[in-house]
Amino acid sequence: MTATSLSPSAWRLAWRQTLRDFRAGELRLLIVAVMLAVAALTAVGFFANRLNTGLERDAAQLLGGDAVVASDRPTPTTLVEEAAARGLRTSRSAVFPSMGRAPDELGGASRLVGVKAVDDSYPLRGRMRVKAGPEAEEQAVNNGPPAGSVWVDAAVLESLGLKVGDPLLLGDASLRIDRVITIEPDRGAGFISFAPRVMLALSDLPATGLIQPASRVTYRLAVAAPGASLAEVGRYVADIKRRIGSEQLRGVDVESLESGSPQMRRTLDRGEKFLNLVALLAALLSAVAVAIAARDFANRHLDDCAMLRVLGQPQRSIALSYGLEFGFVGLVASGLGVLLGFVVHHVFIWLLAGLVQAELPPPGLWPALFGLGVGLTLLLGFGLPPVLQLAQVPPLRVIRRDVGALKASSLLVLAAGTLGFAALLVAVSSDLKLGLIAVGGFAAAVVVFALLSWVAVQVLRRAVPESRAPRWLVLATRQIAARPAFAVLQVSALSVGLLALALLVLLRTDLIDSWRAATPPDAPNRFVINLQPDQAEPFRAVLKEAGVQRYDWFPMIRGRLVAINGQPVVPDAYEDGRARRLVDREFNLSHDTVLPEHNQVIAGRWTPDEPDAVSVESGLAETLGLKLGDRMRFDIGGQLREGRITSLRKLDFASMRVNFFVMFPLGQMEGVGTTYISAFRAPELPGFDNRLSRDFPNITNVNVAASLAQVQGVLDQVIRAVEFLFGFTLAAGLVVLFAAITATREARSREFAIMRAMGAGRTLLARVQRTELLGVGALAGLLASTAAMGVGWALARYAFEFSWSAPWWVPLAGTASGALLALAAGWWGLREVLRRPVVETLRRAQA
Repeated sequence: MTATSLSPSAWRLAWRQTLRDFRAGELRLLIVAVMLAVAALTAVGFFANRLNTGLERDAAQLLGGDAVVASDRPTPTTLVEEAAARGLRTSRSAVFPSMGRAPDELGGASRLVGVKAVDDSYPLRGRMRVKAGPEAEEQAVNNGPPAGSVWVDAAVLESLGLKVGDPLLLGDASLRIDRVITIEPDRGAGFISFAPRVMLALSDLPATGLIQPASRVTYRLAVAAPGASLAEVGRYVADIKRRIGSEQLRGVDVESLESGSPQMRRTLDRGEKFLNLVALLAALLSAVAVAIAARDFANRHLDDCAMLRVLGQPQRSIALSYGLEFGFVGLVASGLGVLLGFVVHHVFIWLLAGLVQAELPPPGLWPALFGLGVGLTLLLGFGLPPVLQLAQVPPLRVIRRDVGALKASSLLVLAAGTLGFAALLVAVSSDLKLGLIAVGGFAAAVVVFALLSWVAVQVLRRAVPESRAPRWLVLATRQIAARPAFAVLQVSALSVGLLALALLVLLRTDLIDSWRAATPPDAPNRFVINLQPDQAEPFRAVLKEAGVQRYDWFPMIRGRLVAINGQPVVPDAYEDGRARRLVDREFNLSHDTVLPEHNQVIAGRWTPDEPDAVSVESGLAETLGLKLGDRMRFDIGGQLREGRITSLRKLDFASMRVNFFVMFPLGQMEGVGTTYISAFRAPELPGFDNRLSRDFPNITNVNVAASLAQVQGVLDQVIRAVEFLFGFTLAAGLVVLFAAITATREARSREFAIMRAMGAGRTLLARVQRTELLGVGALAGLLASTAAMGVGWALARYAFEFSWSAPWWVPLAGTASGALLALAAGWWGLREVLRRPVVETLRRAQA
């Protein structure tokens, strides 16, 4: 139906009705409901859009740029030129292990260090934090060391007995120690990167003579977009990956936040899921509000439509006029909701100002368009069916109020609205598994709520003996049982709202605590490698003496994968760049009879001391195309060891614990060269790291405190943001509960007016109202909290990948909370029902 085909009378009638209803306040609940829906979603959308973009931008400091081209040879000139042609900023660096030495006159000590040579543009993202001495104040700088000097970790000074200002020997060069590094933004996650850092200017690297033809050096080209937009970086990365595949460039790969920092990527992924879940719950609450408001709007216009039918208005004209009014109100309310959401999201930004170090990038247009679409979708799915029924009201309703009441929507219209809203929720979730669990859980909960509510009403009708029960209890029971369909609808609506609120509370406390525990504040901040077998007991004795009770301890074996299922492994046989790199280097292998506590077997079985068995990390198996039953052969120091894959494990990189891609479930492996690795939380003892370096001079003591602090900082930032969003959505849920209670105001007024006309006192009716609200709220709270336990467990287990179970007291707390919330909403929204004069209420009903 086009606009030109509409009769002028329909347009004129729609406009007059809109103005009249607006002045009379008839549209108030509908406008508020739509504004609440759109404002909640757009506020979450604007804030989540800016927060996620900002977090990814800030987290890029862990790479030193928005993306990094890493290679085992000097970066090809063509790749550098391509970045420059796209207007991207670039920075070059080289990272490799070497020995740092103190001059002979200063003791001549030496140790393994991680050398990093950087150019004048370093770092592109993040800031270096350095000190002029161990006791000096920390400074943030946007550059690397000047030529002729080095910046070092404090561990280098402790182990070599040097201080700031002393020379450090690197190869053939002698460079002055100028600063102490406290935070290096792109330290990385490899063991070479975790070695004590020595940073120098790239121009000083040739003078050291350290890079020889056989040297193992990682060359890195970091790129960053000038500004907050990452689109050009994405196109550059896609183009480089295509060229790497087509030109067969060996040893070249593109790192990004996805691949370069798995623990940070996991943190951001979980943060994004939490934000999306809050938006999804806001959408569910909004649906309840819109459904209640639309049906109340339609109920208020039944008599108007009956009068129009008496005056000769055709059904088509009535349907068009109310449809136009409804659509116009929806557009206006959605637009106001978008504006309100935009304002509210700035409140979030203001509250988060102390946590975000840099200004967040501007929001995109998508949240606003999505908010408008949400408002219209909710109106079409939940508001259109009752509005369309207004055209079918018979003229007879003018003299008989018992005819022409709204009916339940047809199955076809209801199914279309439900499917549309389900698709909307999945779109809001941005995660198929998260969306399906939440939508499916709420859909099943609604069916269960309706069924159990109907059963409860039937039981209630028979459970209260009218001859012996108090009068107020009998009247309250009759109020509920007289209209079972209405009672079921009210309990179901309250239960859905309370279900969302219960999920918010559970997710805010238990799931966020579980999320924080995934990277706990007491996570290991020291990794010690190259421990020899004869040093095992003395080293563990030192840890015990220092008060370190809990630590990881694993044997570590270096081995190269040489065959799979009897076929030689050749890097060129793999198209994936990561797979080629994996099979072209040695693996860190380990063995133990006990499955590490932070590992999870997801396929197969871990059997202690099973001969000829090997366990593989699931991601490695997917990359190399491995499956259960495949045989892997390793060359370990010239000895061939083979095993059959009997289990696949899932590793938790966010835990900052020791992880191995390949493990043998054996207590002993004879005939192979073994060292040990340990991870622990260092005690707050002065000189502890120096003592380890002195007592065990061959070890590499990796201090990951700075990297752990970065992960914890971003984690805390995301959690605080989610808490603010939870608070806003919690308020939205309370408003929905208020709307559900107050939607029955007029019906209650008529019923109470009749009772008062028959002699019932105001005190008795107040007690009846309180009893009804407490009973309905308690039942809704019990149903909602029970369902929240199931939906929350499914979300934790399958969407957020936590092991979680709800406390036993949740149903009790839910029952009590539901009763109190319903009573509070009823007291506020229905307080005028008993104050209104009986004559006024009866005249309104007659009119």
